Amino acid sequence: MRFDKLNCLRIVEYHFLVLHHTMPEKEKLRIDKYLWAIRAFKTRTLAADACKAGRVKLDGNNIKPSHEVRVGEVYQVSKGVEKRVLKVTGMLQNRVDAKTAINFYEDITPVEQTMAFKTMFNAPVLTRDRGTGRPTKKDRREIDELKDDFFD
Repeated sequence: MRFDKLNCLRIVEYHFLVLHHTMPEKEKLRIDKYLWAIRAFKTRTLAADACKAGRVKLDGNNIKPSHEVRVGEVYQVSKGVEKRVLKVTGMLQNRVDAKTAINFYEDITPVEQTMAFKTMFNAPVLTRDRGTGRPTKKDRREIDELKDDFFD
């Protein structure tokens, strides 16, 4: 094995990850801390609140923030209109950058669900010119008909 600059950097990065961020399998890790560490939620408090509100599920059942995470478990996480299915592939004790966090979970969200979420942001927005006033009854009917045709 060559010890050039790039290989040395990879070795150092690997050892840093192993020593500082990953956990042995026997140690306990709470679900709220795990979701925060893999960057599913911005703060640990938000992750705990989501668990308490029933937006984090394991096998269709609500779980508490103190639930112990195990490798191989599949969680359904709802965050607003976004719904994700995450499979645990490794334990992560501390919050890390997004590129590193991806190595500790697998996003197995169905493609249809992912695409449905993304298309919501591409829906056309109906706007009226400023100063045109309130829509007439005829305008209102046309707007309603246009909305019904688009969302059907």
